[in-house]
Amino acid sequence: MKKLLFTFSILALISCKKEEKKESLYPEKQLSAEEKQLQLGEEIFNGKGMCYSCHKPDQKVIGPSIKQIAEIYKAKNADIKLFLKEKSEPIVDPSQYSVMKTNFSITKTFSDEELKAVEAYFFSHLK
Repeated sequence: MKKLLFTFSILALISCKKEEKKESLYPEKQLSAEEKQLQLGEEIFNGKGMCYSCHKPDQKVIGPSIKQIAEIYKAKNADIKLFLKEKSEPIVDPSQYSVMKTNFSITKTFSDEELKAVEAYFFSHLK
């Protein structure tokens, strides 16, 4: 009986042992700062920014395409971040400004980091 109790005690101690961290055969890829920024920009675009509902990568839907926006902002050396904060005039499709204006209540809440990420995401469509 003592041997049985001793055996169960040893098994209990072994099973309570700290789990060792095992290295994966496929380690998670570490993202660069630029990749993290693009990932954040895409998450905002498709998530809380709800930009996807009016803008598509290569085609005009309600608003101009991401690529068209990026091309024009790059050509005019303009700042997408200022537009999203409603601190600059529309330069891509001013006729759609009233539609976009309703979304400024969302984009004005973005942090500077989030705005930079969204801008980087737009410009990534030029590559």
